[in-house]
Amino acid sequence: MSAGAVRAGARRAGAVSAGVVSAGVVSAGERAQEEDYERAGLGGELTPGAAPALLLVDPARAYVDPACPLYAGAGAETAVEAMRELLPHARRAGIPVIVTRVVLRPDGSDGGVFFRKVPSLRVFVEGSPYAEFIEGLAPGDNDLTVTKQYPSAFFATALSTYLTSNGIDTLLIAGLTTSGCVRATALDAMQHGFVPVVVEEAVGDRDPGVHEANLFDIRHKIGEVWGVGRVKEYLSRA
Repeated sequence: MSAGAVRAGARRAGAVSAGVVSAGVVSAGERAQEEDYERAGLGGELTPGAAPALLLVDPARAYVDPACPLYAGAGAETAVEAMRELLPHARRAGIPVIVTRVVLRPDGSDGGVFFRKVPSLRVFVEGSPYAEFIEGLAPGDNDLTVTKQYPSAFFATALSTYLTSNGIDTLLIAGLTTSGCVRATALDAMQHGFVPVVVEEAVGDRDPGVHEANLFDIRHKIGEVWGVGRVKEYLSRA
């Protein structure tokens, strides 16, 4: 079996243990897809460093409240439970914790083209209850809160400077949603020189297919995708 197929099997087995899929069988199509990317030289392995930080991307009520147009369904709710499991491990490990939020002006003018493209971002205007943090995922006194108006946690914020000044080399990324702000943040982390590790069970999206496709792309072109168990083991050595 090729290295690509082995990785595919490991990924699917991890998803099974997290309750994401119902069968731990790698299809012929998935094997072919992995092997094609392997032949193309996509999917090299990044080794996380010894100085990680945990980044929770937009753990906002908007994604878990069925009354909100941005409600992301079961995918988001599953990710929230994994984030609640992961967060205390990061704090016990003593690593920096960063939590992002989206806050926009009432007219959305600071959201620019993004606000015009996604009108439902109006739920993040200042004072909206949907912009509030999900219970149990609000930043603590020693955590950094990053306020943003665009998908990436790096765009027009001081995040890169904060990470560099604190000697961080690896960013453990959880949050919502996989195809939007999580992917954009992982891409920018890589482009700024930080090793991005997306925590598989701790990210979610409204559509399972879109979620899986973006994890596949992140794994092969941007960073690493690890299960919660592997991340917790890594933190125990951090």
